[in-house]
Amino acid sequence: MAVHVSFRLVLRHRLVTVCRHRDLLHKLRLFSTVRVNLNENDETTPDTGSGFRRALLSRSRRHLSPLERVSSMLPPDALSPEVLQLREQTRSEGGDPGETGDPEDDVRPDAPEETRVPLTLPGESLLAFGELLVAEYRKKRVEFRKMFELQPGARLHSNWGVIPHDHVAGQPAGRFFETNRGVSIFIRRASLEDYVLYMKRGPAIAYPKDSAAMLMMMDVMEGDCVLESGSGSGAMSLFLSRAVGSKGSVLSVEVREDHHKRSMLNYQRWRKSWSRRRGQEWPDNVQFHNADLRTASSLLAGRGFHGVALDMINPHVALPTVTAHLHPGAVCAVYLANITQVVDLLEGLRWSTLPLLCERIIEVPIRDWLVSPAREKDGRYRAREPPIQTENSKHEGEASDEADREELTTEDESDPPAFGTIPYVARPHPEQMIHTAFLVKLRKCER
Repeated sequence: MAVHVSFRLVLRHRLVTVCRHRDLLHKLRLFSTVRVNLNENDETTPDTGSGFRRALLSRSRRHLSPLERVSSMLPPDALSPEVLQLREQTRSEGGDPGETGDPEDDVRPDAPEETRVPLTLPGESLLAFGELLVAEYRKKRVEFRKMFELQPGARLHSNWGVIPHDHVAGQPAGRFFETNRGVSIFIRRASLEDYVLYMKRGPAIAYPKDSAAMLMMMDVMEGDCVLESGSGSGAMSLFLSRAVGSKGSVLSVEVREDHHKRSMLNYQRWRKSWSRRRGQEWPDNVQFHNADLRTASSLLAGRGFHGVALDMINPHVALPTVTAHLHPGAVCAVYLANITQVVDLLEGLRWSTLPLLCERIIEVPIRDWLVSPAREKDGRYRAREPPIQTENSKHEGEASDEADREELTTEDESDPPAFGTIPYVARPHPEQMIHTAFLVKLRKCER
């Protein structure tokens, strides 16, 4: 018993001796202090000894120092006045070290995390499971682009890392998310153009640039009734569905059963994603039929169309059946892959003497460009070269131009150069979409 008491007295004496030095007192305060956020109106004083031991036990993220271990073993009545004064000072500065600390330092693993819902603008909706999104990684150009459906527990995989879908759900669209490798990936909602380009295909699709031109040819508007032959993968069906709206209708006919099923699946998938995105249903205004348009007179019986879109290998064989149901003055837009099909179409019109007038044969080119600020090899912005001057004015502005150039090249990237001081480089994109189709505009006329 005497040995135990003497051991306690020795420990107490050593602790008091160490705590008399201000530097070591400061270290003890750093080791033993747990950051807390107490209510300013809370005047209750928790138990000092039990609270201090509880705080030390909660700090399981690092090893305890020898001073903390000794302090936790001593009862409050055995501590020196200096240590008690230090604890009182700690409570007055930031709170009681025995109370619950900062959530980042004293959170149990099984405690649920608080979900922070970002503020949204009027009419804006947060990303929800079931939506179709597009992930992009850009450097000098788009190096990675992928369309995916947001699903619980799934992950977005790329060469730049992984992003869990659960981290994306509930966030605003059009923002950057970091992968597990620290690379920022831009995630946004998929537009209809993105969807038709990246959806699963059967045959080749009608590209958005050609579909837009065909819609302008037919002058499709809300409430129209349109006939489509050649559903394919469903790209043109979706554009027509949006153009005619909930008051219109689209009759889509496909001769191949596998293409017919693919177009229906793509159409329904887009409608499902749209309902999750907007909270309302996409108009169910497209009727898909697996039939041959040449022998589908019963399917067209008693119907008239404001426009006809044909995407067939030999459209001239179906024109006699279609023309009878096309409104006078309306347009039949034909999508053809090569010029020989255009020749066969015109020859079929000449031979059949149908009341159709060929108004235009066009090809829709799109040329992408790269426009970016000029930079030096080390990454700094390049200075704009002064304009060509005459001999009289050259010497006057030489000094000022040289000073501006030096200031621009030595400027920090965090402080962008002034407006109009950076030259730009413009050139065509190395990857261009060349020929896709020929579009023929046929208008019904009375003779």
